[in-house]
Amino acid sequence: MSIVICKICNQSFYVKPSQQKLGWGKYCSTNCRTKAQIHGKKVTCVTCSKEIYRSQAQIRHSKSGNFFCSRSCQIRWKNTNSVAEKHPNWTGGVYVYRELLIKSNRKQNCVLCGTQDMRILSAHHVDHNRQNNDLSNLVWLCLNCHHLVHHDKHIEEDLRRNI
Repeated sequence: MSIVICKICNQSFYVKPSQQKLGWGKYCSTNCRTKAQIHGKKVTCVTCSKEIYRSQAQIRHSKSGNFFCSRSCQIRWKNTNSVAEKHPNWTGGVYVYRELLIKSNRKQNCVLCGTQDMRILSAHHVDHNRQNNDLSNLVWLCLNCHHLVHHDKHIEEDLRRNI
């Protein structure tokens, strides 16, 4: 057995030669080993100002530079700082036609087949102009009928007659 000095606390300790050949035996205890592996720093949560530890890899991978102590703090921050105009993908509220149809007093069923399942209903622009969000230009279609209207001229003519 050989005597080695710990790299963290400078305490001497015994190490087997076979372990020393493998590169082990640098630290006298697991506490000293974990102290040697800590390379991060303490940061504060953006939402609640709680002090938290983040490793160098976590700090490097942060796109925004903001850190959160929990998922709920992250969601709370995101719900206040990334909505409507503050969201990077905001297009000025152009694509609100589905909400317009929901708020109107129209029956929520497919105009062609009568399906009432909201999970498969989509808003369709009769004149195919997405900028024209007038209620007279919007109708409910199920996903199947919506696809057929866009790809079959006869079904599109049936739709125009039904309106």
